[in-house]
Amino acid sequence: MNHKLRSDADKIIKQAIGAVMPKEAVERALTDADLTGNVYIVAAGKAAYSMAKAASEHVSYKKGIVITKYGHVKGELERIECFEAGHPVLDENSIKATEKVLELAGGLSAEDTVLFLLSGGGSALFEKPLVDLAELQDITSQLLACGADINEINTIRKRLSGVKGGRFAEIVAPAKIYSIILSDIVGDPLDMIASGPTVPDSSTCEMAKNIVRKYGLSLSEKALSCLEVETPKEISNAANVVIGSVKELCRAAGKCCESLGYQVVFLTDRAGGEAREVGRMLGEIAFSHACDGEKTAFILGGETVVHLKGNGLGGRNQEIACGAAKALAGFDNVAVFSVGSDGTDGPTDAAGGYVDGDTMKSLSDAGISLARFNQMLEDNDCYHILDACGGLIKTGPTGTNVNDFSVVLIGWKMSALYIR
Repeated sequence: MNHKLRSDADKIIKQAIGAVMPKEAVERALTDADLTGNVYIVAAGKAAYSMAKAASEHVSYKKGIVITKYGHVKGELERIECFEAGHPVLDENSIKATEKVLELAGGLSAEDTVLFLLSGGGSALFEKPLVDLAELQDITSQLLACGADINEINTIRKRLSGVKGGRFAEIVAPAKIYSIILSDIVGDPLDMIASGPTVPDSSTCEMAKNIVRKYGLSLSEKALSCLEVETPKEISNAANVVIGSVKELCRAAGKCCESLGYQVVFLTDRAGGEAREVGRMLGEIAFSHACDGEKTAFILGGETVVHLKGNGLGGRNQEIACGAAKALAGFDNVAVFSVGSDGTDGPTDAAGGYVDGDTMKSLSDAGISLARFNQMLEDNDCYHILDACGGLIKTGPTGTNVNDFSVVLIGWKMSALYIR
């Protein structure tokens, strides 16, 4: 492993994620918030705890509820109940915690305000299903496995939920609801972030049915009937503000790269498509520029997808890293890494993966041949590939969630150092 490039990668990851922590952004949003009457804090998503903590220190509130992913609650908050639940597939605790929110919000007056702090992951964590839990879990798993993008996934989720697609705002009425939203979706579409509980829905029943047909999803008659019921298209009691996005994450990564002496090239903050193919592209970029003699960082942000074919363990950022690995083989000055800003990548304890010119040799030394590597990649088993060569990136839960970023690092070649 190139320890200099790995050290630079660790510094970039730490600084970029640190720059998009929600505390200051929540505080800025609260300066313009119109919070009247009794204020109730409700926070849902992977960044819910840190957002609620920031709000609790700057708002006079009566009580509140936090719903976040397992392992993301970092201590008690005064007058705020904290619940942990399943993600990316909801579980019984998601439903029980949401019921607590509905009990709190259902009896409010027109003078009261719900301060709703929403972040990515809310689609699984904040839920009142309109179908049986087992079926909703199965449908979610089908959507995650088939390669559907997040907008398609959430278009279906909205219609199977009693709180998504603007329906939570209707439940809160006549009270007002002020939503501060941390975006984890490319382009920041308000009605898609955590399936838009407080936002008029731009998707339609016909769109949802087309997604079912496109991916050959298996739904019960009850679920199919839910797709025929339109979601709210007008909401009068809600205000929504976005406070963070992947664009800021990429910008912060770029600043750190510059401080480390890299020339920065921003590729896009709207990346999508198959994770493995994005990784292959980043590997080819590294291959093409490895001998330029310039210290360069190429930065990409967005949200890719994984079409599950096997039963391995991994996540989209780990697949990006593994997709790049073969193109880097033999170079002593290149690396590619990809990270989820929330600190979790797929159903794993890793945030993402790192590969460099030594990765393929390290895997061979560990008994993973090229043929075995290819098979593990086909089996979506990138976690164990990266674990074998020291390429897993583990940050733990970060307290924020503004999507993913990937970086190609090209360091000096020895010959270039001497020429200069």
